[in-house]
Amino acid sequence: MLYYLFDFLDNEFNLIGAGVFKYITFRAGMATVLSLLITIFFGKKIIQILRKKQVGEAIRDLGLDGQMAKKGTPTMGGLMIILAILLPTVLFAKLDNIYIILLLISTVWLGIIGFLDDYIKVFRNNKEGLRAKFKIVGQIGLGLIVGLTLYFHEDVLVREFSEKVIEKDGVEVVVSEYEDTHSTLTTIPFFKNNEFDYNLSFLPDELTGVLYVIIVIIIITAVSNGANITDGIDGLAAGTTGIIALTLAILAYISGNVIISDYLNIMYIPNSGELVIFCTALVGACIGFLWYNAYPAQVFMGDTGSLALGGIIAVLALTIRKELLIPLLCGIFLIENVSVIAQVSWFKYTKKKFGEGRRIFKMSPLHHHYQMMNLNESKIVTRFWIVGILLAILTLATLKLR
Repeated sequence: MLYYLFDFLDNEFNLIGAGVFKYITFRAGMATVLSLLITIFFGKKIIQILRKKQVGEAIRDLGLDGQMAKKGTPTMGGLMIILAILLPTVLFAKLDNIYIILLLISTVWLGIIGFLDDYIKVFRNNKEGLRAKFKIVGQIGLGLIVGLTLYFHEDVLVREFSEKVIEKDGVEVVVSEYEDTHSTLTTIPFFKNNEFDYNLSFLPDELTGVLYVIIVIIIITAVSNGANITDGIDGLAAGTTGIIALTLAILAYISGNVIISDYLNIMYIPNSGELVIFCTALVGACIGFLWYNAYPAQVFMGDTGSLALGGIIAVLALTIRKELLIPLLCGIFLIENVSVIAQVSWFKYTKKKFGEGRRIFKMSPLHHHYQMMNLNESKIVTRFWIVGILLAILTLATLKLR
Protein backbone atom coordinates (compact mmCIF):
# COMPACT_ATOMS: atom_id res chain seq x y z
CA MET A 1 0.00 0.00 0.00
CA LEU A 2 2.73 2.48 0.96
CA TYR A 3 4.60 1.59 -2.24
CA TYR A 4 1.69 2.87 -4.35
CA LEU A 5 1.23 5.97 -2.19
CA PHE A 6 4.87 7.04 -2.41
CA ASP A 7 5.06 6.10 -6.08
CA PHE A 8 2.14 8.49 -6.69
CA LEU A 9 3.76 11.23 -4.59
CA ASP A 10 7.04 10.78 -6.46
CA ASN A 11 5.48 10.84 -9.93
CA GLU A 12 2.94 13.61 -9.34
CA PHE A 13 4.66 15.93 -6.85
CA ASN A 14 8.33 14.91 -7.01
CA LEU A 15 8.30 14.55 -3.23
CA ILE A 16 11.86 14.37 -1.93
CA GLY A 17 12.68 10.90 -0.63
CA ALA A 18 9.53 9.26 -2.00
CA GLY A 19 11.52 7.46 -4.71
CA VAL A 20 13.34 5.36 -2.10
CA PHE A 21 10.25 3.13 -1.91
CA LYS A 22 11.09 1.85 -5.38
CA TYR A 23 14.06 -0.04 -3.95
CA ILE A 24 13.40 -3.58 -2.75
CA THR A 25 16.25 -3.41 -0.25
CA PHE A 26 14.75 -0.36 1.49
CA ARG A 27 11.28 -1.85 1.69
CA ALA A 28 12.73 -5.17 2.90
CA GLY A 29 14.59 -3.39 5.68
CA MET A 30 11.44 -1.52 6.71
CA ALA A 31 9.45 -4.78 6.69
CA THR A 32 12.02 -6.40 8.97
CA VAL A 33 11.97 -3.54 11.47
CA LEU A 34 8.17 -3.31 11.51
CA SER A 35 7.69 -7.07 11.98
CA LEU A 36 10.20 -7.01 14.86
CA LEU A 37 8.37 -4.12 16.52
CA ILE A 38 4.99 -5.80 16.10
CA THR A 39 6.10 -9.06 17.73
CA ILE A 40 8.04 -7.40 20.55
CA PHE A 41 5.61 -4.62 21.49
CA PHE A 42 2.27 -6.16 20.55
CA GLY A 43 3.46 -9.61 21.60
CA LYS A 44 3.33 -8.70 25.27
CA LYS A 45 -0.27 -7.56 24.92
CA ILE A 46 -1.23 -10.70 23.00
CA ILE A 47 0.34 -12.90 25.70
CA GLN A 48 -1.65 -11.04 28.37
CA ILE A 49 -4.86 -11.62 26.41
CA LEU A 50 -4.05 -15.32 25.98
CA ARG A 51 -3.40 -15.64 29.73
CA LYS A 52 -6.65 -13.85 30.52
CA LYS A 53 -8.54 -16.21 28.22
CA GLN A 54 -6.67 -19.12 29.86
CA VAL A 55 -5.33 -20.28 26.52
CA GLY A 56 -2.72 -22.52 28.15
CA GLU A 57 -0.76 -25.42 26.66
CA ALA A 58 -1.97 -28.87 27.72
CA ILE A 59 1.20 -30.84 28.42
CA ARG A 60 1.30 -34.61 28.06
CA ASP A 61 3.73 -36.08 30.59
CA LEU A 62 6.55 -37.75 28.63
CA GLY A 63 8.91 -37.90 31.57
CA LEU A 64 11.16 -35.14 30.25
CA ASP A 65 13.06 -32.87 32.61
CA GLY A 66 11.23 -29.58 33.26
CA GLN A 67 8.39 -30.53 30.96
CA MET A 68 5.49 -30.23 33.40
CA ALA A 69 6.67 -26.77 34.48
CA LYS A 70 5.51 -25.56 31.07
CA LYS A 71 1.92 -26.54 31.73
CA GLY A 72 -0.40 -23.57 31.33
CA THR A 73 2.06 -21.52 29.25
CA PRO A 74 -0.01 -19.51 26.73
CA THR A 75 -0.22 -21.09 23.29
CA MET A 76 -1.56 -19.83 19.94
CA GLY A 77 1.29 -17.29 19.92
CA GLY A 78 1.50 -17.96 16.19
CA LEU A 79 -1.13 -15.22 15.90
CA MET A 80 1.54 -12.60 16.57
CA ILE A 81 3.83 -14.20 13.95
CA ILE A 82 1.07 -14.13 11.33
CA LEU A 83 0.20 -10.52 12.18
CA ALA A 84 3.88 -9.55 11.97
CA ILE A 85 4.15 -11.15 8.52
CA LEU A 86 0.92 -9.88 6.99
CA LEU A 87 0.98 -6.22 8.07
CA PRO A 88 4.51 -5.33 6.82
CA THR A 89 3.91 -7.25 3.60
CA VAL A 90 0.64 -5.43 2.92
CA LEU A 91 2.28 -2.08 3.68
CA PHE A 92 5.57 -2.45 1.78
CA ALA A 93 5.08 -5.03 -1.00
CA LYS A 94 3.44 -4.67 -4.40
CA LEU A 95 0.03 -6.23 -3.82
CA ASP A 96 -0.59 -6.89 -7.51
CA ASN A 97 2.36 -9.30 -7.60
CA ILE A 98 1.09 -12.86 -8.07
CA TYR A 99 3.80 -14.32 -5.82
CA ILE A 100 2.92 -11.95 -2.96
CA ILE A 101 -0.77 -12.79 -3.38
CA LEU A 102 0.01 -16.52 -3.17
CA LEU A 103 2.08 -16.07 -0.01
CA LEU A 104 -0.60 -13.97 1.67
CA ILE A 105 -3.23 -16.60 0.87
CA SER A 106 -0.94 -19.39 2.11
CA THR A 107 -0.24 -17.59 5.41
CA VAL A 108 -3.91 -16.97 6.17
CA TRP A 109 -5.03 -20.41 4.92
CA LEU A 110 -2.63 -22.45 7.05
CA GLY A 111 -2.98 -20.03 9.95
CA ILE A 112 -6.72 -20.79 10.04
CA ILE A 113 -6.10 -24.55 9.97
CA GLY A 114 -3.59 -24.26 12.82
CA PHE A 115 -5.91 -21.94 14.76
CA LEU A 116 -8.76 -24.46 14.52
CA ASP A 117 -6.43 -27.20 15.76
CA ASP A 118 -5.34 -25.11 18.75
CA TYR A 119 -8.89 -23.96 19.45
CA ILE A 120 -10.17 -27.53 19.66
CA LYS A 121 -7.29 -28.50 21.96
CA VAL A 122 -7.71 -25.56 24.32
CA PHE A 123 -11.41 -24.73 24.38
CA ARG A 124 -12.88 -28.15 23.62
CA ASN A 125 -10.37 -29.94 25.90
CA ASN A 126 -9.56 -32.36 23.10
CA LYS A 127 -5.82 -33.13 23.18
CA GLU A 128 -5.96 -34.56 19.67
CA GLY A 129 -7.10 -31.24 18.20
CA LEU A 130 -8.31 -31.07 14.62
CA ARG A 131 -8.45 -34.52 13.08
CA ALA A 132 -5.46 -35.37 10.93
CA LYS A 133 -7.64 -36.00 7.86
CA PHE A 134 -9.05 -32.47 8.04
CA LYS A 135 -5.53 -31.01 8.31
CA ILE A 136 -4.47 -33.01 5.28
CA VAL A 137 -7.55 -31.90 3.33
CA GLY A 138 -6.70 -28.27 4.17
CA GLN A 139 -3.08 -28.70 3.08
CA ILE A 140 -4.18 -30.41 -0.14
CA GLY A 141 -6.58 -27.53 -0.78
CA LEU A 142 -3.76 -25.02 -0.49
CA GLY A 143 -1.54 -27.24 -2.64
CA LEU A 144 -4.19 -27.18 -5.37
CA ILE A 145 -4.41 -23.38 -5.25
CA VAL A 146 -0.64 -22.92 -5.35
CA GLY A 147 0.01 -25.66 -7.90
CA LEU A 148 -2.70 -24.56 -10.34
CA THR A 149 -1.71 -20.90 -10.03
CA LEU A 150 1.97 -21.57 -10.68
CA TYR A 151 1.11 -23.86 -13.58
CA PHE A 152 -1.50 -21.72 -15.34
CA HIS A 153 -1.14 -18.06 -14.31
CA GLU A 154 0.16 -15.84 -17.09
CA ASP A 155 2.38 -13.78 -14.75
CA VAL A 156 4.38 -16.82 -13.59
CA LEU A 157 7.31 -16.57 -15.98
CA VAL A 158 10.93 -17.62 -16.41
CA ARG A 159 13.40 -15.73 -18.60
CA GLU A 160 15.10 -17.99 -21.14
CA PHE A 161 18.21 -16.77 -22.93
CA SER A 162 19.43 -17.81 -26.35
CA GLU A 163 22.22 -16.79 -28.71
CA LYS A 164 22.19 -16.31 -32.44
CA VAL A 165 24.80 -15.29 -34.96
CA ILE A 166 24.07 -12.28 -37.16
CA GLU A 167 26.18 -10.54 -39.78
CA LYS A 168 27.00 -6.91 -39.11
CA ASP A 169 29.23 -4.91 -41.46
CA GLY A 170 30.47 -8.14 -42.97
CA VAL A 171 31.41 -9.55 -39.56
CA GLU A 172 29.60 -12.37 -37.75
CA VAL A 173 28.47 -11.24 -34.30
CA VAL A 174 26.95 -13.35 -31.52
CA VAL A 175 23.83 -11.65 -30.14
CA SER A 176 22.05 -12.68 -26.93
CA GLU A 177 18.28 -12.73 -26.92
CA TYR A 178 15.78 -13.48 -24.19
CA GLU A 179 12.14 -14.32 -23.85
CA ASP A 180 9.94 -14.47 -20.75
CA THR A 181 8.07 -17.74 -21.08
CA HIS A 182 5.62 -19.72 -19.01
CA SER A 183 7.31 -22.99 -18.09
CA THR A 184 7.67 -25.67 -15.43
CA LEU A 185 11.43 -25.36 -15.14
CA THR A 186 13.04 -25.74 -11.74
CA THR A 187 16.57 -25.78 -10.33
CA ILE A 188 18.60 -28.92 -9.63
CA PRO A 189 21.41 -28.30 -7.11
CA PHE A 190 25.01 -29.41 -7.66
CA PHE A 191 24.63 -29.94 -11.44
CA LYS A 192 26.24 -27.78 -14.11
CA ASN A 193 23.22 -27.78 -16.42
CA ASN A 194 21.03 -27.32 -13.39
CA GLU A 195 17.57 -26.93 -14.84
CA PHE A 196 14.89 -29.60 -14.86
CA ASP A 197 11.53 -29.41 -16.60
CA TYR A 198 8.50 -31.17 -15.12
CA ASN A 199 7.16 -31.23 -18.66
CA LEU A 200 8.58 -34.66 -19.41
CA SER A 201 8.71 -35.68 -23.06
CA PHE A 202 6.95 -39.01 -22.51
CA LEU A 203 3.98 -37.41 -20.71
CA PRO A 204 1.04 -35.75 -22.46
CA ASP A 205 0.54 -32.06 -21.55
CA GLU A 206 -2.55 -32.69 -19.42
CA LEU A 207 -0.66 -35.19 -17.25
CA THR A 208 2.23 -32.77 -16.80
CA GLY A 209 -0.09 -30.38 -14.98
CA VAL A 210 -1.44 -33.19 -12.80
CA LEU A 211 2.09 -34.35 -11.93
CA TYR A 212 3.20 -30.82 -11.07
CA VAL A 213 0.21 -30.14 -8.82
CA ILE A 214 0.70 -33.47 -7.00
CA ILE A 215 4.35 -32.60 -6.36
CA VAL A 216 3.35 -29.16 -5.03
CA ILE A 217 0.80 -30.76 -2.67
CA ILE A 218 3.38 -33.25 -1.36
CA ILE A 219 5.97 -30.52 -0.76
CA ILE A 220 3.57 -28.19 1.07
CA THR A 221 2.18 -31.00 3.23
CA ALA A 222 5.61 -32.45 4.08
CA VAL A 223 7.29 -29.15 5.01
CA SER A 224 4.26 -27.90 6.93
CA ASN A 225 4.14 -31.08 9.02
CA GLY A 226 7.93 -31.02 9.41
CA ALA A 227 7.81 -27.56 10.99
CA ASN A 228 4.93 -28.69 13.18
CA ILE A 229 6.94 -31.65 14.51
CA THR A 230 10.02 -29.46 15.07
CA ASP A 231 8.04 -27.13 17.33
CA GLY A 232 8.67 -29.21 20.44
CA ILE A 233 11.09 -27.22 22.58
CA ASP A 234 11.51 -23.51 23.28
CA GLY A 235 12.81 -21.49 20.34
CA LEU A 236 13.60 -24.39 18.03
CA ALA A 237 10.97 -23.91 15.30
CA ALA A 238 11.11 -20.08 15.33
CA GLY A 239 14.90 -19.92 15.19
CA THR A 240 15.20 -22.57 12.50
CA THR A 241 12.52 -20.89 10.39
CA GLY A 242 14.28 -17.53 10.73
CA ILE A 243 17.50 -19.03 9.33
CA ILE A 244 15.63 -20.65 6.44
CA ALA A 245 13.67 -17.46 5.70
CA LEU A 246 16.83 -15.35 5.54
CA THR A 247 18.35 -17.84 3.07
CA LEU A 248 15.21 -17.75 0.94
CA ALA A 249 15.31 -13.93 1.00
CA ILE A 250 18.83 -14.04 -0.49
CA LEU A 251 17.77 -16.59 -3.11
CA ALA A 252 14.67 -14.55 -3.99
CA TYR A 253 16.73 -11.38 -4.39
CA ILE A 254 19.23 -13.14 -6.64
CA SER A 255 16.52 -14.85 -8.70
CA GLY A 256 14.68 -11.55 -9.18
CA ASN A 257 17.76 -9.51 -10.14
CA VAL A 258 18.62 -9.86 -13.83
CA ILE A 259 22.25 -8.73 -13.42
CA ILE A 260 23.15 -10.96 -10.47
CA SER A 261 21.29 -13.99 -11.83
CA ASP A 262 23.10 -13.57 -15.15
CA TYR A 263 26.47 -13.28 -13.38
CA LEU A 264 25.81 -16.43 -11.35
CA ASN A 265 24.29 -18.15 -14.39
CA ILE A 266 21.10 -19.09 -12.57
CA MET A 267 17.44 -18.88 -13.48
CA TYR A 268 16.02 -15.35 -13.64
CA ILE A 269 12.40 -15.16 -12.51
CA PRO A 270 10.75 -11.82 -13.37
CA ASN A 271 9.03 -10.09 -10.43
CA SER A 272 10.20 -12.68 -7.88
CA GLY A 273 12.42 -10.09 -6.19
CA GLU A 274 9.31 -8.71 -4.51
CA LEU A 275 9.29 -11.86 -2.36
CA VAL A 276 12.27 -10.43 -0.47
CA ILE A 277 9.84 -8.14 1.39
CA PHE A 278 7.76 -11.11 2.49
CA CYS A 279 10.86 -13.12 3.48
CA THR A 280 12.33 -10.33 5.57
CA ALA A 281 8.99 -9.78 7.30
CA LEU A 282 9.07 -13.50 8.13
CA VAL A 283 12.64 -13.18 9.46
CA GLY A 284 11.65 -10.25 11.65
CA ALA A 285 8.58 -12.07 12.93
CA CYS A 286 10.61 -15.15 13.90
CA ILE A 287 13.33 -13.15 15.65
CA GLY A 288 10.78 -11.01 17.44
CA PHE A 289 8.84 -14.09 18.52
CA LEU A 290 12.03 -15.48 20.07
CA TRP A 291 11.94 -12.51 22.47
CA TYR A 292 9.16 -14.38 24.26
CA ASN A 293 9.67 -17.95 23.01
CA ALA A 294 13.35 -18.43 23.90
CA TYR A 295 13.98 -20.67 26.91
CA PRO A 296 12.16 -20.46 29.25
CA ALA A 297 9.26 -19.70 26.92
CA GLN A 298 6.57 -17.21 27.90
CA VAL A 299 4.42 -18.29 24.94
CA PHE A 300 4.23 -21.13 22.42
CA MET A 301 3.37 -20.61 18.77
CA GLY A 302 1.08 -23.65 18.68
CA ASP A 303 -0.12 -25.16 15.43
CA THR A 304 -1.36 -21.67 14.52
CA GLY A 305 2.26 -20.74 13.92
CA SER A 306 4.08 -23.97 13.11
CA LEU A 307 1.76 -25.21 10.35
CA ALA A 308 1.77 -21.76 8.74
CA LEU A 309 5.56 -21.39 8.92
CA GLY A 310 6.22 -24.74 7.25
CA GLY A 311 3.71 -24.09 4.49
CA ILE A 312 5.08 -20.60 3.87
CA ILE A 313 8.61 -21.98 3.44
CA ALA A 314 7.35 -24.58 0.96
CA VAL A 315 5.44 -22.02 -1.13
CA LEU A 316 8.41 -19.61 -1.09
CA ALA A 317 10.73 -22.33 -2.37
CA LEU A 318 8.24 -23.29 -5.09
CA THR A 319 7.77 -19.71 -6.32
CA ILE A 320 11.52 -19.15 -6.80
CA ARG A 321 11.99 -22.61 -8.35
CA LYS A 322 14.19 -23.89 -5.50
CA GLU A 323 11.95 -26.64 -4.14
CA LEU A 324 14.58 -29.32 -4.80
CA LEU A 325 16.80 -27.50 -2.29
CA ILE A 326 14.25 -28.05 0.49
CA PRO A 327 15.78 -31.34 1.79
CA LEU A 328 19.08 -29.47 2.25
CA LEU A 329 17.84 -26.07 3.40
CA CYS A 330 15.14 -27.53 5.65
CA GLY A 331 17.37 -30.37 6.85
CA ILE A 332 16.31 -29.81 10.47
CA PHE A 333 12.64 -30.30 9.56
CA LEU A 334 13.57 -33.33 7.45
CA ILE A 335 15.58 -35.13 10.15
CA GLU A 336 12.85 -34.45 12.72
CA ASN A 337 10.27 -35.94 10.36
CA VAL A 338 12.48 -38.91 9.49
CA SER A 339 13.22 -39.62 13.16
CA VAL A 340 9.50 -40.00 13.87
CA ILE A 341 8.85 -42.15 10.80
CA ALA A 342 11.88 -44.37 11.51
CA GLN A 343 10.98 -44.76 15.20
CA VAL A 344 7.36 -45.73 14.53
CA SER A 345 8.20 -48.02 11.60
CA TRP A 346 10.97 -49.85 13.46
CA PHE A 347 8.81 -50.24 16.58
CA LYS A 348 5.95 -51.78 14.56
CA TYR A 349 8.32 -54.02 12.59
CA THR A 350 10.15 -55.37 15.65
CA LYS A 351 6.91 -55.87 17.55
CA LYS A 352 5.53 -57.93 14.70
CA LYS A 353 8.73 -59.93 14.24
CA PHE A 354 9.95 -60.35 17.82
CA GLY A 355 6.77 -59.75 19.81
CA GLU A 356 8.39 -56.72 21.43
CA GLY A 357 8.65 -53.21 20.02
CA ARG A 358 12.16 -51.78 19.89
CA ARG A 359 13.31 -48.20 19.46
CA ILE A 360 16.03 -46.50 17.44
CA PHE A 361 15.99 -43.34 19.55
CA LYS A 362 15.29 -42.88 23.22
CA MET A 363 12.32 -40.79 22.10
CA SER A 364 11.19 -39.09 18.91
CA PRO A 365 11.21 -36.48 17.44
CA LEU A 366 14.98 -36.19 17.56
CA HIS A 367 15.09 -33.20 19.94
CA HIS A 368 13.36 -35.32 22.61
CA HIS A 369 16.06 -37.97 22.15
CA TYR A 370 18.66 -35.44 23.26
CA GLN A 371 16.44 -34.30 26.13
CA MET A 372 16.35 -37.91 27.33
CA MET A 373 20.17 -37.75 27.32
CA ASN A 374 19.83 -34.94 29.90
CA LEU A 375 21.05 -32.18 27.59
CA ASN A 376 19.76 -28.72 28.48
CA GLU A 377 17.03 -27.36 26.17
CA SER A 378 19.03 -24.24 25.36
CA LYS A 379 22.05 -26.32 24.33
CA ILE A 380 19.94 -28.57 22.10
CA VAL A 381 18.29 -25.60 20.40
CA THR A 382 21.59 -23.75 19.92
CA ARG A 383 23.21 -26.80 18.34
CA PHE A 384 20.23 -27.30 16.03
CA TRP A 385 20.52 -23.64 15.01
CA ILE A 386 24.21 -24.12 14.25
CA VAL A 387 23.39 -27.10 12.04
CA GLY A 388 20.66 -25.01 10.38
CA ILE A 389 23.16 -22.22 9.65
CA LEU A 390 25.62 -24.71 8.13
CA LEU A 391 22.85 -26.12 5.93
CA ALA A 392 21.87 -22.59 4.87
CA ILE A 393 25.47 -21.80 3.89
CA LEU A 394 25.69 -25.04 1.92
CA THR A 395 22.39 -24.18 0.21
CA LEU A 396 23.76 -20.82 -0.90
CA ALA A 397 26.96 -22.51 -2.02
CA THR A 398 24.95 -24.56 -4.54
CA LEU A 399 24.68 -21.37 -6.59
CA LYS A 400 28.27 -22.00 -7.70
CA LEU A 401 29.04 -25.58 -6.61
CA ARG A 402 28.07 -27.53 -9.72
